[in-house]
Amino acid sequence: MSSLTTIQPTDLRRAPGGRLFGWLDAMPHPATVLEIAATHVAAARWGRGATHLSTFAAEPLTEGAIVPSATQQNILDQDAVRSAIRGVLSRVPVQGQEVALLVPDAVIRVFILPFETFPRRADEARPLLRWRLKKSLPFDAEEAAISWMRQSGREGKIEVVAAVARQKITREYESALEAEGMFAGVLQSSTLASLPLLEPSVATLLVRMSGRNLTTVIVRGETLCVYRSTELGTETDVLKSQAVFDEVFPALAFYQDTWGGKVEQLRIAGFGVGEEDLREMLGREIGCSAEPLAGSSEFSAEARSLVAQGLESLVGWQLNRGA
Repeated sequence: MSSLTTIQPTDLRRAPGGRLFGWLDAMPHPATVLEIAATHVAAARWGRGATHLSTFAAEPLTEGAIVPSATQQNILDQDAVRSAIRGVLSRVPVQGQEVALLVPDAVIRVFILPFETFPRRADEARPLLRWRLKKSLPFDAEEAAISWMRQSGREGKIEVVAAVARQKITREYESALEAEGMFAGVLQSSTLASLPLLEPSVATLLVRMSGRNLTTVIVRGETLCVYRSTELGTETDVLKSQAVFDEVFPALAFYQDTWGGKVEQLRIAGFGVGEEDLREMLGREIGCSAEPLAGSSEFSAEARSLVAQGLESLVGWQLNRGA
């Protein structure tokens, strides 16, 4: 598979090699990862593997400082965001000036596209993807940074997973980081960074809430089968379980109709104090096992602690190293 989901200052980098849960093995992997979300800025620095957390820090953001969008200005309070970045980096030392930068899901659109044939050369693949995505993007395809990977789809057919972002939007996040003397060696969406926390051996559903955005992902083996991200217009503290299920159901129906199988595991994240009740309700409705994300003893206590605090993308990023 080709790797995806890493953005350079003007484009998404594409690197060869790796499985679905090792997208970044062939890419730069700064030891420090920083997430800019609608609700917070957080950073972590790991030792080797996800067994030793050297240090981490998080700073909350006031509501409205960042309004995630694929098309419109995101960072509305530059001072607040830069102050939060400065605060976490003062407690999480960076070696050099390069960090991995994670951004809200709404910034990066993800498409799973079938092809009869697909070129291996990047200079041939990129214009083909721009043409294919032209009518699906909420902005001019020429403004898009695109990264992609090939995967084996249904009945062994070719599928391409494409991650697409408007360059002027990603520059907002990069510029906020650069104002503090750092730069993004890698830029990735927070849910895609979290996927290595899932068990790849069975069909697994991830339902993840971040701010007002709900992202639903289904993976099976090394294949990304479903990716759906929607703006719900409300926070988790007033979000009803049935409303979450109503958003998740279309993804489940598509998977069952298209792939002819059932989801075997459910993982949810980002729902705060109501997460356990929601997990039990969704597991009952879907008819599959429902366990905490990173609840296994295979994860260190430090990793589980970060996940419990809503910082699962920082852990998933580290697992992408395959260490």
